[in-house]
Amino acid sequence: MTVATFTLRPGYEISRVICGGWQFSDGHSGVDRATGVDTLAAYAEAGIFTFDCADIYTGVEELMGAMRAEVERRHGAAAAARIKVHTKCVPDLAKLREVDRTYIRTVVETSLQRLRTERLDLVQFHWWDYAVPGAIDAAGWLVELQREGKIDRIGGTNFDTPHAAELTGAGVDLVSMQIQYSLLDARPEHGMVDFCRANNVRLLCYGTVAGGFLSDRWLGVAEPRPPFENRSLTKYKLIIDDFGGWGLFQELLATLRRVADRHATDIASVASRAMLDRPAVAAVIVGARHRAHLAHNVGITSFELNEADHAEIGRVLARRQGPDGDTFTLERDRNGRHGSIMKYNLNQVA
Repeated sequence: MTVATFTLRPGYEISRVICGGWQFSDGHSGVDRATGVDTLAAYAEAGIFTFDCADIYTGVEELMGAMRAEVERRHGAAAAARIKVHTKCVPDLAKLREVDRTYIRTVVETSLQRLRTERLDLVQFHWWDYAVPGAIDAAGWLVELQREGKIDRIGGTNFDTPHAAELTGAGVDLVSMQIQYSLLDARPEHGMVDFCRANNVRLLCYGTVAGGFLSDRWLGVAEPRPPFENRSLTKYKLIIDDFGGWGLFQELLATLRRVADRHATDIASVASRAMLDRPAVAAVIVGARHRAHLAHNVGITSFELNEADHAEIGRVLARRQGPDGDTFTLERDRNGRHGSIMKYNLNQVA
């Protein structure tokens, strides 16, 4: 089984399924280092050779660096060189007014050290509060580091459409925008998709299975009530509420199950495969904490949805009520239902 690939720019190829690293962050996964390295290496060996991490995912950049070294030990330098590790530059909300050229350089050089490399493959930039000036300057300092050879490509993460346009208008060559995008959350279709198509920016989508809600596990299950076992479920249950509630969500799951039956697969794979067929989408980011998920994740690109499949899914989506607004707008409202559960200060770099 071969995982499909995508060329973001000439000479820069990624797997269309990206192995997400956030679940390996310290205090979250409960996975020891050796097991984590082995699990990540198994993904690379299976053809999922693109990985996502961040400066704010404690311990994950180090784990990714160790994984690449392990792949080189097992399979040689060429196999390790094929691996792409996407990291981020996410200044803490509390430090936005302090961000200067030295701050950005420190973040990048720290990532280089943790990842054991001389050049970062892709740095995805985020700015928490647009009311605080400095985002364009910070992105410009990343461009300076790109010119020095410390960064190969620059992308964004969780920008809304107008502010993404400001970045490209200032001369930042964004190759990608990482955003939450799923059958439940179509906010990118309120402007971001059109922007990306017009500016040769590709979408890297997280949340395509809504923290596990878009899976067979939840089909036919009564609506859960808080408190939930983790913040991810809390977050995506809010998206389900906005989508149209538990009843409409169950109709979507039943539809996805019928489609999955026709392709001998599961609901989660159909939910992710459907997003790969959306305009401007280059890849989906999947969780990888457990090696048991590897076969399912590899299989996401092993089948294709036909027009009838998309039409059946679309009939449910046509009754969707929300969520409203541009990408990540709800999460930026720190007093709102979505923003109040966010963590805005996670960076370990002073």
